Amino acid sequence: MSEEKHHHGLFHHHEEEKPADEFAYSSTGEGCYAESATDSYEKHKKDEKSHKHKEHLGEMGTVAAGAFAMYEKHQAKKDPEHAHKHKIEEEIAAAVAVGSGGYAFHEHHEKKEAKEEAEEAGGKKHHHLF
Repeated sequence: MSEEKHHHGLFHHHEEEKPADEFAYSSTGEGCYAESATDSYEKHKKDEKSHKHKEHLGEMGTVAAGAFAMYEKHQAKKDPEHAHKHKIEEEIAAAVAVGSGGYAFHEHHEKKEAKEEAEEAGGKKHHHLF
């Protein structure tokens, strides 16, 4: 038992070190080789799909925040005793709607860039002359 070392903890797990030629590299582009054109195309298509999803989330956020701002404007008229509170909440909701719309706009342009990169990686090259 004196020859065995017992370490209790997170960072004391040392195994026999492997020689450098036994390491496996992943296909995520972190290895020693370049990714193929189809992998690049699929990656860009996946990015395009992700940006499209995020764009839709931004659009839904804009609609929800805008609807809440309209609701608070209605409440300010309906409840004059707490009108100041409702007006503040309306302004906050309007600011959130603008921010969410900006995020959706940003993701729309990211989606367009990802689509163009996917087309270039897939062999489709469009030269914009005008």
